Amino acid sequence: MALTIRKAEERDTALVFSFIRDLAEYERLAHEVDATEADIAKALFGPNPRAFADIAEWEGHPAGFALWFYNFSTFRGRHGIYLEDLFVRPEFRSRGIGKALLKHLARRCVTEGLARLEWWVLDWNEPALKVYRAIGAVPMNEWTVQRVTGDALTRLAAAE
Repeated sequence: MALTIRKAEERDTALVFSFIRDLAEYERLAHEVDATEADIAKALFGPNPRAFADIAEWEGHPAGFALWFYNFSTFRGRHGIYLEDLFVRPEFRSRGIGKALLKHLARRCVTEGLARLEWWVLDWNEPALKVYRAIGAVPMNEWTVQRVTGDALTRLAAAE
């Protein structure tokens, strides 16, 4: 296996953005992407980055990525990693690349003494769900995701 995983660098901005667009297409959510390459560059490589990305390369070819950030568990009293995006290009799937990216992040958690690694997955994404169950991931069915965005976010910010 000729797989390498490396930290994304500023020169990878266009590549990371292409992975984001490809993931959005796969998830049938391309219409929700309003980020630009400049947004991604600022978030990952600006003066105070709060998000990070790892690139998986198969025999030197960009095959996939993981984009993540640190979160915090008040119950555990420690930080963790929230995996925002994990994507492997179709031509590189079934080679263990997605699992290797997860393993890479798990090692970071263990090395840094972090409490957990977590992410969301669309309920129809059976191939991903199968992989996640195989590595021991547990669904958090009792939790419901809540989101405030757009006009609702603006109204909430202005509320007295």
